[in-house]
Amino acid sequence: MQRQQPKTQLWTRAFIALTISSLLLFLNLQMMLSAFPTYVKNDYGAGDLTVSLVTSLFALSAIAARFLTAALMRKFGRGALLYTGIAIAVVFTVVYVLADSIGSLLLLRVGYGVGFGMASTVLPTLVSQMIPSERMGEGIGYFGLSTSLAMSIGPMIGLNVFREAGFNALAFTAAITLLLVFPLLLLTRSVPAKGRQAVARSASGKTGIDRRLLFPAFLNVLLAVTYGGVLSFIALYGESVHLDQIGLFFLFNAVTIIIVRPVSGRLFDRKGHAAVLIPAVVCVIASLTVLSYATSLPMLIVSALLYGLGFGAIQPTLQAWMLRSSSPEQYGAANSLFYNSTDLGVAAGAFVLGAIASTAGYGGMYRYAAGFMVLFLAFYGIMRVIEAFRAPRRLEEARE
Repeated sequence: MQRQQPKTQLWTRAFIALTISSLLLFLNLQMMLSAFPTYVKNDYGAGDLTVSLVTSLFALSAIAARFLTAALMRKFGRGALLYTGIAIAVVFTVVYVLADSIGSLLLLRVGYGVGFGMASTVLPTLVSQMIPSERMGEGIGYFGLSTSLAMSIGPMIGLNVFREAGFNALAFTAAITLLLVFPLLLLTRSVPAKGRQAVARSASGKTGIDRRLLFPAFLNVLLAVTYGGVLSFIALYGESVHLDQIGLFFLFNAVTIIIVRPVSGRLFDRKGHAAVLIPAVVCVIASLTVLSYATSLPMLIVSALLYGLGFGAIQPTLQAWMLRSSSPEQYGAANSLFYNSTDLGVAAGAFVLGAIASTAGYGGMYRYAAGFMVLFLAFYGIMRVIEAFRAPRRLEEARE
């Protein structure tokens, strides 16, 4: 019975509450993020590069906030930081409606990024301390499902609310969604004492970044570049090719993400990251290529299903890889690096692919985005070859 005990500790009340809280946090983000490009372009007459700043400035401020939060966790309680971050995000979501210029709107995006960055640093740190190490891939797969689901259904909800009721209604809907986190957090008080002590150690002691984490973080940047392009410009792409149902991309994307997340986590635990990453990258490349030529609903659906399969498998695998390479005391730093690499990739993707779109068009831009995943596969293959050459030497050193 004792040997089975760790397995019974994954689905605790606190784990479920924090996973749902993460869903609501990222749902708030994605609902607003999907509508911003169209809103900024139509209401302020902005160009593609200015539109990309809406995503880029938010992402950069979130990255800065995560570094600040990592430092603050050594002095303040994680609960206080989490509540503060969510409160800031709620306030700035509501205040969006008061913006009267592109400059003030961009300033509010920076403020929102601070709140989001704080909350999205504390939440995964809490959760990773609850997951038994031998089930890290599975646990992160389920927790990460909240993020991927939000990335899939959030844009669809945001675009529909924006189209039917306008930007102000969307801002208030997103704020109410995030407010629901507060009662959920009351359930996290059931975190076991052992988990609390581990979190305290990660916040006060060894928080340095292991060099082994940099490579999977770099791969995550390349993946996030493609998502930045999808999220920032897919609504505008739909308008350019006269696809009114472009929001369905996110619905069908969600279907395959729900299916693949738990499966990819278990596969990672049993077979390692290569078994997951290689076929998943191929799916993303195929998806973006199909999307770049999509002029009909069936092509859009195929692209969405493939993107969900690939993206839904790659992200939790990279995060679990980083956590598996870290000690429990480094989980906070590992999670911070993972989410920072995501935001950096989204910011870079929105900016770089926005510049490409202004010259090559949206279809051409998505083909360039597929090229980033070809680079992903190339770098990953090189890493595997280097590891294969080093393995005999390490074995020899271990014997000595």
